[in-house]
Amino acid sequence: MNVQADSIDRVIKNAVEVMDNSRYQIFEICESARSELDSLNKELEKVIEETKITIDRVDQLELDFRKARIRLSEVSRDFGRYQEQDIKQAYETATKIQMDILIYREKEINLKARRDDLQKRTRNVEKTIERAETVASQMNVVLEYLSGDLNQVTRILESAKNRQLLGLKIILAQEEERRRIAREIHDGMAQSMANLILRTEITERMMNKQDYEMAKVEIHDLKGQVRDNLEEVRKMIFNLRPMALDDLGLIPTLRKFVQDFEDKHKIRTQFDFHGKQARLPSAMEVALFRLVQESFSNVLKHAQATFVEVWITYQQDRVQVSVADNGVGFDPELVERKISEGDNFGLMGMKERVDLLEGTFKIESSKQTGTKIKIDVPLKVEEEAIKSENGKKGAGEE
Repeated sequence: MNVQADSIDRVIKNAVEVMDNSRYQIFEICESARSELDSLNKELEKVIEETKITIDRVDQLELDFRKARIRLSEVSRDFGRYQEQDIKQAYETATKIQMDILIYREKEINLKARRDDLQKRTRNVEKTIERAETVASQMNVVLEYLSGDLNQVTRILESAKNRQLLGLKIILAQEEERRRIAREIHDGMAQSMANLILRTEITERMMNKQDYEMAKVEIHDLKGQVRDNLEEVRKMIFNLRPMALDDLGLIPTLRKFVQDFEDKHKIRTQFDFHGKQARLPSAMEVALFRLVQESFSNVLKHAQATFVEVWITYQQDRVQVSVADNGVGFDPELVERKISEGDNFGLMGMKERVDLLEGTFKIESSKQTGTKIKIDVPLKVEEEAIKSENGKKGAGEE
């Protein structure tokens, strides 16, 4: 076993050395890209300002040209008042302005093309920086992991088989989620969009026939259908990644989720919150939201419940989440055994999430009495991050 540990140690040290060098190279690439981005942004600002000045100049020249043409027309008609020299001067003035317009229009076209090119290059460099930062962040995580105590390696190897199984199930779950989203889009949005195209064609024919009253009715119905489609898209986006989670935090997002669940599935819900509301680190808020979301999904699939309740309690050093339903329930020992054997991916995935948060995950249930899931997550690990985020909020409020 010691020989095996020494071999693993050498492999890990070599991997750490290679990744450390690669991380430095990525850092150099990132810094070079940032420098290029700074130069591009400065050049872009100059080009945008010059484009604006040129456009204003073209507008002014066109106004001057209109006045010059009026002047030329005026002196050309009235030979009594104006001499040949006046006509010549008016003509030369109009011609010069016309040439200036052509020159400045060409300059405007070139500047706009340059501006568009710079904007495209800026976006590409920004994407390069983003990718480099992502890779660097991932390498930091791996390096931290590899640089840990070698005594943990044996335990890691022992759990590798179970981890691999969980990884495969995660992939299968992701594919199933993709298929579900594809079905939703195909059966919902795609069909609705096809119907919208058909109805717009009908409206177009009505307009061609000058049947404006019927066309107005059709347009009014189309507007309602587009509004319904927009609401459906918003719900799909919310289920994938609620933007309110980043903007408003966990509690308002869960309130909306619970209400939407009741509206959609006609299962009565209740949301209770206790303690002093505070923003948690983003990763923790996402994890807790997903845990509640998965709990509700299990209720919908298996519980046959008519009522679901969520409690969230914020304490100084921890967050507690409970989800309870009045459904058919189950045998917790049987389910715990299935979780340990890897046969219940939904609950196993939830337990894995809670373990990553260094929390506790408990199920209380029995047949015909409903189910309660209790989650308790400590905040000690994230204490500094929480203080930092709350400090930023306080500064913003002032």
